[in-house]
Amino acid sequence: MGLEAKKREGENSQTLVRRFAQRVRKSGILRLARKIRFRERPKSRQMKKKAALRREEMKKEYEKMKKLGKAK
Repeated sequence: MGLEAKKREGENSQTLVRRFAQRVRKSGILRLARKIRFRERPKSRQMKKKAALRREEMKKEYEKMKKLGKAK
């Protein structure tokens, strides 16, 4: 789906670029492209487990340091 903006008679380049930019914005092409480009893949079950285990490990380590007076 390509967009075109042809130069009108008596129109300068800046106006043409502005008109084209407006068409692109209104068409929603950029929004769709960004949505595809920055899409985050869902974490797999194994990765979720690893992350949870790591959090628990860090929590235990923090509690241990807190008891020793080395953590705030």
